[in-house]
Amino acid sequence: MATKVCLVTGASSGIGHATALELLRAGHVVYGAARRVSKMEPIQAAGGQVVELDVTKEADVNEVVRVILAEQGRIDVLVNNAGAGLHGSVEEVGLDKARSLFDVNVFGPARLTQLVLPHLRKQGSGTVVNVSSIAGEIALPLGAWYYASKHALEAYSDTLRQELSPFGINVVLIQPGIIKTEFEHGTSDELREVSGKGAYHNVAEAMAKQAESQGDKGSSAVVVARAIRKAVESSSPKPRYAVGYLAKTILWMNRLLPDRIYDKVMTGRLN
Repeated sequence: MATKVCLVTGASSGIGHATALELLRAGHVVYGAARRVSKMEPIQAAGGQVVELDVTKEADVNEVVRVILAEQGRIDVLVNNAGAGLHGSVEEVGLDKARSLFDVNVFGPARLTQLVLPHLRKQGSGTVVNVSSIAGEIALPLGAWYYASKHALEAYSDTLRQELSPFGINVVLIQPGIIKTEFEHGTSDELREVSGKGAYHNVAEAMAKQAESQGDKGSSAVVVARAIRKAVESSSPKPRYAVGYLAKTILWMNRLLPDRIYDKVMTGRLN
């Protein structure tokens, strides 16, 4: 198997961190990118390179791509994993926060992809992996903007896959279910802070308790990292990989059940 030059964003924790280490173990050249460089020491110790990156900053994004091309002469794999969450009712979440979320979850990956694509086309090969979520297809109360951002990433990725197929470039969506990462730690606190005192108090409290109870049930980030490695190393990867606790079950329910029945099943315990 050919060694690939890989850029993994959001590599300071969770899925990104596990993915960088998994690709290194497989013998690939890996650049882990994140705002918290000190958190990526294990990646460096395993033989990877680490670079500081805030995906919302144009200068950071340009510099990371420049450095990799200068040092390696190519980029084969882009793993757009950096992401953020946002919880609270549509009525109570400020639009400034929603815009910031889209900057991280949609426009950050889009800008990196734009910068990398000319090089992938020139090579006639490559893989763009966009880490979405089951939230890319489903929706639940008090998470509209997060779900909207992941729905947008999925539509963007589907179009990208169609556009790049003639150039020999693969586009893959990863749809994790419930995963044990730092990403989930602040969910209950944010729900209570934003929507725990007003008209949505009952739903916010029920969802906060549910998030807390599911914390120990989630899958390890390594499960997702292995799926990403499988996609990266495949000559013909699947367009979507649903992985982790409850991912396939929830997506199956969403795809098969009528909307109102799905709503009742998913929100019945919240009211």
